[in-house]
Amino acid sequence: MMRLLDEDPTISTREIARRVGISNGAAYYSVTALIEKGHIKLKNFSRSKTKAKYLYELTPRGIRAKSILTLRFLERKRDEFRALKAEIGRLENELGLEDENESDNSTSSV
Repeated sequence: MMRLLDEDPTISTREIARRVGISNGAAYYSVTALIEKGHIKLKNFSRSKTKAKYLYELTPRGIRAKSILTLRFLERKRDEFRALKAEIGRLENELGLEDENESDNSTSSV
């Protein structure tokens, strides 16, 4: 959600909800929580004809939080990748496919 707000400061909670796959109410609640935590600021468009239009701006605190969340996500995905790679290796070994892949690789380099 913070990535979406950072990429498009004019995004609506309805659009956030659609992209994230949650209800509009949940998106509104989440954006409000981010504002209360000081991760984003809400600003009115200065030249907007309707004052219902807002800009979302990540605060320095929000940028740090987004970076930490991104790092944790990346670490979790790397761990999942390593575990999946090991499981594939075990299954290939169990089926005797590991030797075929190694011989394919050695002949293709010749």
